[in-house]
Amino acid sequence: MSSYGYYIAIILVYASVDAMACMGLNLEFGVAGISNFGYIIFQSAGAYAAAILSMPNAASSNGGFQKYVLGWHLPWPFPWIGAAIAGGLLALPFVFIVGKRLRGDFAAVGLLVSAVLLNVLVKNYVPFLNGDAGISLVPAPFQSHFNPQSLSYQFAYGAVAIILTIGVYFLVQRVTESPYGRSLRAMRDNDIVADSLGKDLRKQRTSILILGGMIAGLSGAILVEFITLWAPGAWGYAETIVLFAAIIIGGAGNHKGAILGAILVPVGFEEITRYLPPLGNPELVPALEWVSIGLLIVLFLWFRPDGILPERRRILSGNKNAPPPAPSAADDESDALIKIGDLQKLNFRELLRLGEPVNDHRVILSTNALTKTFNTVTVVSDVTIAIHQGKLTGMIGPNGAGKSTTLAMLAGTLPSTSGQIFYEGKDITSMSSDKRALAGIVRTFQLASEFKKLTVLENLVCAIPNQSGDTFFGSLRGKRYWGAEDRDNIERAKEVLEGFGLSQYADAYAGGLSGGQRRLVEIMRALLAEPKVLLLDEPMAGVHPNLAHKIGDQLTKLCEGGMTIVMVEHELSIMDAFCDPVIVLAEGRVLAQGTMSELRQKEEVVEAYLVG
Repeated sequence: MSSYGYYIAIILVYASVDAMACMGLNLEFGVAGISNFGYIIFQSAGAYAAAILSMPNAASSNGGFQKYVLGWHLPWPFPWIGAAIAGGLLALPFVFIVGKRLRGDFAAVGLLVSAVLLNVLVKNYVPFLNGDAGISLVPAPFQSHFNPQSLSYQFAYGAVAIILTIGVYFLVQRVTESPYGRSLRAMRDNDIVADSLGKDLRKQRTSILILGGMIAGLSGAILVEFITLWAPGAWGYAETIVLFAAIIIGGAGNHKGAILGAILVPVGFEEITRYLPPLGNPELVPALEWVSIGLLIVLFLWFRPDGILPERRRILSGNKNAPPPAPSAADDESDALIKIGDLQKLNFRELLRLGEPVNDHRVILSTNALTKTFNTVTVVSDVTIAIHQGKLTGMIGPNGAGKSTTLAMLAGTLPSTSGQIFYEGKDITSMSSDKRALAGIVRTFQLASEFKKLTVLENLVCAIPNQSGDTFFGSLRGKRYWGAEDRDNIERAKEVLEGFGLSQYADAYAGGLSGGQRRLVEIMRALLAEPKVLLLDEPMAGVHPNLAHKIGDQLTKLCEGGMTIVMVEHELSIMDAFCDPVIVLAEGRVLAQGTMSELRQKEEVVEAYLVG
């Protein structure tokens, strides 16, 4: 019976360690979209930190048979606290790898290479952590008072590990169920769009890498002081693949799924192989284990990509019993049947917090010789324009004229090669896009850019700036801190959604809507970002003409209320009806500017674009 007791105690500790590690990685990968293929090094950093903080000086310990730094011989829980801090500090250099310049697959490769390099460093520089041999005889907590080999001690150790795992679960839940968690999922779905709405990607990735690293470091500390040794061979990059497999199988983005995956994969596979009969070659069973894990990943990605416990849909409308509407055939084929709500009843000035209207028509946004070159090909050349406050300025031109590129440079999502951009009299050429968004310059995109795995209502609420719960520390303060404000923001978004006639889609995933509906979501989201200058890139593409003109009426009223709008659009009837002035671009240069009636009188404009 006692042997089974020891076995259960060991399983409890290993399951807790793996569940904790999987939750940390799920926070980074499943929630924030950071493919951290070097995650195992954070766990290893915690393990080594706990070991050297709890061990005595290397020169005097056990005859000095092993070498390592520190050796402070600190009592529990300081080695575990130090391990969490070490995991978090190690994350700081990695921020430069997963910052704005290196994202997606490139960041994943960068993190993986870093893990391999650190492994090589630890193996070959013996004075640091005893080289390839690693560190052994790591003291267990309170071993001078209790026998670490006793069953009661091991069960107590397992109980502490479980309690800490539960604590980690509630911690990551608190972060991810807040407005900040919503911004993290937006960054995961489309980081460029999240950036254009004022989300500081570097800051968000920093906080999540640090928190994930701290969780991994704590899990490493729990493990190393249980098994009393640690070596570089235990943290090869393949160990991270096992954790990724657990998250994919359990359900990325769902912390309960991460725990389930940890039980099924790292713990489950390890225990199943113990009961296999000898198969001759002793290396065969471990090899088959890796083959099985690989096959499981492929099968789940193919047949059940959301895992056993998929990320749950968040119902912000309050109607938890109503299923999301399924797109109809009409939705798939066209948006002619979209029913626009009563936009006339919407108080946009109050909803968008425009304040008192100011229409002095001063120059609010301008460029001087703005140029963009891609690989020696000049796409925009010496564009000098002035956008006046309170005007709905149109921008037209043939395909390839540089309209979207110019809009992207104004928003900061694309850096200019040369030239200057001025906003409210200040040079903002080097200002990042997220800071421009917070200053009031907000853009939409030429292609549909909704956050696919966020509901329609989440898409809208996510754009509202200056939310108290939309910071890391704000999320830690809990729902009592940000809940009332979040409910008000949800009500604002619901009003806008009702005005645009899409209330029935409030809790549907935005990625499941039709093309025109996704365009409407993008326009609503941009408006709720409370812009002073709104840059619209073909906002009416895919929208039924009747609906497009109703939206145009509202855009005109917003300009009367003090907003400035620049709109790239191919539909000339929209330009005729709503835009004054209109800027014509051709071959990357400004060809002409004026009202549509004036432009129709210019031969060079007619030849370049207004043929017929």
